Amino acid sequence: MTIRVNLDVMLAKRRMSVGEFAERIGITPANVSVLKNGRAKAIRFSTLDRICAVLECQPGDVLEWDGGADDGTSAFGDAG
Repeated sequence: MTIRVNLDVMLAKRRMSVGEFAERIGITPANVSVLKNGRAKAIRFSTLDRICAVLECQPGDVLEWDGGADDGTSAFGDAG
């Protein structure tokens, strides 16, 4: 995955638990875990908006592009 999710860092900075965060943004703690662990394949803009509102941050504070795919494909699914 070329997009890194820095939710764990932001939650630590805000001293907020996963449970509290999940409740405040309206998703399950399990789905927060999927986001935190980089297993999510997509995120809705409405969810990203709530994340940023609750954490009082910008999308770039939560999401970071690391510059390369680890599976040998581009972001569009084709080789190279």
